[in-house]
Amino acid sequence: MINAVSTIATPVNEPVLSYAPGSAERRSIKEALTAMAGEHTEVPNTIAGERVRTQKTQPITMPHAHEKQLGTLHMADGALVNRAIDAAMKAKRDWAAASFDDRAAVFLKAADLLAGRYRARANAATMLGQSKTVHQAEIDAACELIDFWRFNVSFARRLLEEQPLSPPGSWNRLDWRPLDGFVAAITPFNFSSIGGNLPTAPALMGNTVVWKAATTAALSAQVMLEILEAAGLPPGVINLVNAPGAQFGEAILKHPELAGVHFTGSTGTFNSIWQSVANNMASYRAYPRLVGETGGKDFILAHASADAQALAVAMVRGAFEYQGQKCSAASRAYVPRSLWPEVSQRVEAEVNAIKMGDIADFRNFMGAVIDKKSFENIRGYIEAGKRDGAKVWLGGDCNSEVGWFVRPTVVVADDPKHKLMREEIFGPVLTVYVYDDAKLEETVKLVDEGSPYALTGAIFAQDRGVVAHLTDALRFAAGNFYVNDKPTGAVVGQQPFGGSRASGTNDKAGSFLNLVRWTSARAIKETYDPPRTVAYPFMGEA
Repeated sequence: MINAVSTIATPVNEPVLSYAPGSAERRSIKEALTAMAGEHTEVPNTIAGERVRTQKTQPITMPHAHEKQLGTLHMADGALVNRAIDAAMKAKRDWAAASFDDRAAVFLKAADLLAGRYRARANAATMLGQSKTVHQAEIDAACELIDFWRFNVSFARRLLEEQPLSPPGSWNRLDWRPLDGFVAAITPFNFSSIGGNLPTAPALMGNTVVWKAATTAALSAQVMLEILEAAGLPPGVINLVNAPGAQFGEAILKHPELAGVHFTGSTGTFNSIWQSVANNMASYRAYPRLVGETGGKDFILAHASADAQALAVAMVRGAFEYQGQKCSAASRAYVPRSLWPEVSQRVEAEVNAIKMGDIADFRNFMGAVIDKKSFENIRGYIEAGKRDGAKVWLGGDCNSEVGWFVRPTVVVADDPKHKLMREEIFGPVLTVYVYDDAKLEETVKLVDEGSPYALTGAIFAQDRGVVAHLTDALRFAAGNFYVNDKPTGAVVGQQPFGGSRASGTNDKAGSFLNLVRWTSARAIKETYDPPRTVAYPFMGEA
């Protein structure tokens, strides 16, 4: 037992490596890509530290070369999910009783391992399994997750230091306890860092977790778990199961020990979780905490004073990096008529210059969308745009012969309430509405009310009065709001991430606000010399 009030290093954001020609990191990632593409990786379930294989399997393939099998995923059923819950509950007592320093040390070590010898492997798994370019993998699977693990420790330390006043004669304290029961973490395919953060943020606060990663991100999830194990995470603290969504939900949402759900995914799925929790409320030991980041229909609104080149770059990068498969991706843009000729010329030149293909070819700006289901959904929206009166101005080509490739597509809609201006597509499709300069206020209302989401948004203007006005007018339209920048690229410790309305509970991953949700505070009052008589002074005779 160490008897000390320890300190930790002040976290700083992990530097993003360039992977420029001739660099050491470029050689390293090329070697890792070759090695991993040549392997056949078994991805089992992990329950109480044990690798559990099953008879039901499915292939892990590359989205950009869907005939290439990277490995085999072993699927779990409801019985295995319940076994994982039992493992989490068994590990809970010792993990909750561990000192904060002992828990924090695991994640600080994991951050260093990821920053060092596991970096290339984590990036390669994300590139091959999720079709990310090396830059997109680096800012996600390496830098953002390293930041989550380091900054969360710092945020949690500050939270523990938050204590009440103690007047003379007593001592008041807050005991930052874990939740009653287990936490379920449900993570998406599009960010490996979210896959690593959603189970570990509750675990840092003393909770034990059952983690379901997207099957299309199984390879990177396995690497993240290997890093945590190498960092000393005890068996049973985080249990990874590869279960279909319906079977996973059936098991966790009916379990009386469900303490919380940490979720990133579709709005429809999160709505279903809320409904199931409500239906099962009488069976729970405590009210489950529901924390979710869901969909987005993220906007860019330009004023006539905007810098045309900066706006064009933001539209292209914001809409098409990682094939538009970011919940923060720019999906609708509102451009004034006076600016559109110049902006459209610049956007057209940039989009036509985009190369896409195998992510191992570093000349490519884009890879493939994640799978056939996504490919067909995006193609359906593009076809709807062609049918329903919008103009597919750039791109629109879809080719699934080798991989799930969708060319970056820009649609121009005359109707600001067109389907493509309202609904989340989750692919490389940007819909533009060109508005009359004199109708800025009507357009602001369209931005605010044009979709049910409120995740990210950006405004472009050089006029400071306009910036101030739009920032106020769109105060509730986005949880992450950008001025003269694209609406993507939130950095841990700089822009805490999350939105409201149909975009989630806005519990701000990458800040102390998220960690608060994974604690159940106990107030303790200790009185040094308690009263020894029943009567109060006012009761005495005059």
